[in-house]
Amino acid sequence: MAVSEVKARARTRTFGPVQDLERHLPTDWWRSLFNAVYLQTDGDVVEDPATTEREIDVVIEALGLKPEHHMLDLCCGQGRHLLALARRGFQHLTGIDRSRYLIRLARRRAAKEGLAVKFHEGDARRFRLPSQPYDCVTLLGNSFGYFEQLDDDLAVLRRIHQSLAPNGQLFLDLADGEWLASNYEPRSWEWIDQNQLVCRERKLADDRMRLICREVVVHAERGVIADQFYAERLFTAQGITRMLEEAGFRQVETLDRMNGGSSRNEDMGMMARRMLIRARSPAQPIGPRRSFRKVTVLMGDTKLPDAVKRGGQYNAEDLDSVQRLQNALNELPEFEFRILSDHSKMFDELKANRPEFVFNLCDEGYQNDALKELHVPAFLETLGIPYSGAAPACLAVCYDKATVRAVARDLDVPVPGQTIFEFDDQAAHLPSTFPALLKPAQGDGSIGITAQSVVNHPSELLSAAARIRHDWPGRAILVQDFLTGPEYSVGLIGNVGMGFHVQPILEVDYSHLPLGLPPILGYESKWEPESPYWTQIQYRPAEISEEVRRSLVDYSLKLFGRLACRDYARFDFRCSLDGVPRLLEVNPNPGWVWDGKLNIMAGMENESYPELLNRILKAAMERHQS
Repeated sequence: MAVSEVKARARTRTFGPVQDLERHLPTDWWRSLFNAVYLQTDGDVVEDPATTEREIDVVIEALGLKPEHHMLDLCCGQGRHLLALARRGFQHLTGIDRSRYLIRLARRRAAKEGLAVKFHEGDARRFRLPSQPYDCVTLLGNSFGYFEQLDDDLAVLRRIHQSLAPNGQLFLDLADGEWLASNYEPRSWEWIDQNQLVCRERKLADDRMRLICREVVVHAERGVIADQFYAERLFTAQGITRMLEEAGFRQVETLDRMNGGSSRNEDMGMMARRMLIRARSPAQPIGPRRSFRKVTVLMGDTKLPDAVKRGGQYNAEDLDSVQRLQNALNELPEFEFRILSDHSKMFDELKANRPEFVFNLCDEGYQNDALKELHVPAFLETLGIPYSGAAPACLAVCYDKATVRAVARDLDVPVPGQTIFEFDDQAAHLPSTFPALLKPAQGDGSIGITAQSVVNHPSELLSAAARIRHDWPGRAILVQDFLTGPEYSVGLIGNVGMGFHVQPILEVDYSHLPLGLPPILGYESKWEPESPYWTQIQYRPAEISEEVRRSLVDYSLKLFGRLACRDYARFDFRCSLDGVPRLLEVNPNPGWVWDGKLNIMAGMENESYPELLNRILKAAMERHQS
C-alpha cells in the first residue's frame, strides 16, 4: 500500500451508530465533500455521458441557447455540462466551482480534448463579475441549497443577478423539495464497483427545511474510507419563486419536473426528482458598479516612537521607504492619493473628511503599537468606510502564532513541533530535540527573534527564554523545532470566491552568511543595516518541483480562507530534514515596503512596485464593489 494511502486510512474514522444526523453535520460540509470519493459514489449520474447529454438538450431548448451566447455554469463541478456544450460548438463558456479538486479535473479534461472552456475556483456567493455580462447562468445537477443559512442561498441568486446582461436568463435544476420530503429513503446501500459500497442514512432536519444525509463508504480491503454528512435545502416551487423575485428576477417559471436516471439503476437520493426553473433579469441595466478614485492612505506615524524599529524610532531607511511608496503611488494616475500619518489627528480627520476608500498600510498599529494594528480597521468598520486588507478579527488571530498553528493543523497543513512556555511559567517541558527556535507567541516584524534564538542545548534555551521574557514581558514563548531546510514564501493577491493572483514563490538564500550564524530571518535581517543578516541574505525564485509548488499554494489558499484574510497575504514555510514544507508564519497585511518580499516576488514576474500596489488596490476595491 502506498504511503499516501496509509496516511489517508489512518485519518479515516467512523462515528458508529448516530441517532441525530443533524448534530454531526458540519456547517461548511461542502468545502471537503466534492473530491474523488464523490465522483465514485455519485458517478452513476455525474459521470454518465448519456445523462449529461439529456440534461444539455433540456437546457438548450429551455433557454434557446446559441453558440455565440456567453454562459456561466455556476457550481459546475468537473465541468461535464460545459464540456458537452463545447463539443457542440458553443464558444463562450465559463465554469465556477468551490472544489479545487473538481476544477483541476475539469481543466485537465478540457485541455486533453482541446476545448476552450474557462474554469475558475470560486464561491457562488461572491464570484468575480465578468467584464462582459453573461447571457445566461445555469445551476445544474441539484447544486443549489447547500448553505446552512437561507441568506447565503439568497446571496448566490443576487450575485447571479448582478452577473447577467439585461434580460439575461437563469436556469435552475434543483430538488423538488415537496416531493422529496415525503419520498426520501431513510436507508439504502449500493455497490459502487467490485470493491466498494456506500451506505446512506437520511432524515429531515428538525425544522423540516433540509434533508440531512450520511454516507459511509467502505472498501473491501481498506475498510471505511469515508464517513461524511451533507444536506440539501428543500425548496417548493412557490418558495423558490419568492426567493428569485426577492433577488430581483422576473418572469419566474416552473418549466417541468425531471426524474433522475442512474447507470447503476440504484438509489438516486436527492437527484431522484427535480424542478426546472427559468427566470429573467430586468430588461434595463442594473446600474454602474461603485467606483473609487480618491484614496486615503493610512500609515504609521513617523514622529512617534516605534518599539519594533531599530532604536525604537523611524530611521533614515524607514523614511526612505515611505518616500519610495509615495513616489510609486504618484505613478498611478487613475487615483488621487492623500497620506494620513499623524495619529494624533487620524480618527478626527477620518470622521471630518470621510474618505471614498482607505488604503490601509498602517501595519505598525495605531500610535505605532503593534498590539493596536487591529484598532485602525476596527475604527474604519464603525464609520462604514471601505478599506483594503484584513479585518480586525483576522489580524487578532494571526498575531498569535500558536493560534495560527492550531488552525493549520486542523487544515492538515504541516507545522513544526512546538512547546509553549506561558509568560508566568516557572518550569516547562524542555524540547527533546535540538536545535530549537524560541520566539514570542504574539508579535510581528520578527520581534524577539535573533541569532541567539536558535539554541542547541537546555542552558541556551533557558537563557534565550529569559531574554524574551525581559524584552517582551507578558507574552508566551514558543519553542519550535528549528527547521534547517529550504525556506519559501507564497504571496497571494485576491479574495476567496473572486480569484487569486499567485506570485512567483520566493526562496531565501542563506548561502552567503558567515559560518557560525544560524540561517534565520530574524530581527537583524529587517532592522539592522550593519548586520550580515541584512547585507548577506538574498532572495531568488524557488527551484522546486511542481508537486511542492502545488502543496505550498494549496496550503496558502486553505489558510487564506480559514483565517479570513482579505486582498493580499503572505505565507512563510520552511522544510524539515524530510523535505516537507512546514508553516512558519501567516502574514495578513504583509509589508508594503519596496524591498519587502511581496515586491521582490513581483519583480520576479517583471511587475513594478507601482503595479504591485495597483494590483492590491484593485483586489480590495473589487471586493467592495461586489
